[in-house]
Amino acid sequence: MKQVLNEKEITRIIRRMTHEIIEKNEHISQLVFAGVQTRGLPLAKRIIENISQMENVQVELIPLDITNYRDDRDLSREKNDFLKRCLQYNVKDKAVIIVDDVMYTGRTARAAMEAILTLGRPSRIQLCVLIDRGHRELPIKADYVGKNIPTSRKERVNVKLLEEDGEDFVGIDI
Repeated sequence: MKQVLNEKEITRIIRRMTHEIIEKNEHISQLVFAGVQTRGLPLAKRIIENISQMENVQVELIPLDITNYRDDRDLSREKNDFLKRCLQYNVKDKAVIIVDDVMYTGRTARAAMEAILTLGRPSRIQLCVLIDRGHRELPIKADYVGKNIPTSRKERVNVKLLEEDGEDFVGIDI
C-alpha cells in the first residue's frame, strides 16, 4: 500500500476544510453536520470540534447510516427504522453538511441526501469529503474537498482514522 497522507497532513486538511466551511456559511450556529458512518462520523466530529474552538459555537451532529438508502438494495421497510431513530434531529430550514471519507461514484452521497431529506427540508445540503478519487457515476460534486487523488477503478483508497482504526492514514491499494 502506498501512503498518500499521514496524521499531520490529515489534521492540517481537516483544519483547512473547517476554515472553508466557516467562510462559506454565514450562520455557523445553524449548521447541522451529518457524518456518514463509519469514517465520515469521526471526520464530522473533528470539524465540529474545530468550529467549537475557532468560533465558540456548538453545532448539531447526525450519525448517518445510509445502508437502507443505497440504490443497489430494496430496503424500503427499513427506511422507517432510520426515520424513527433520527426523529429528534431537525433539519428544516438549516444548512446540512454531509461528511464522508472518500467520494467515488457519488452513490453514497446520493443515498445520504435521500436520508437527510426524510428528516425534513433543509435550506441547503453541502458535501464535505476528505478524499475525492474521481470516477463519478452521478452528477454530484463535493463543496469541500480535502485532497483530490486521481485513481484507476482498480485501485482502492484506504482511509484509517484514529477513532476507528487506531491511526490516521490514507493510502492506495494497487
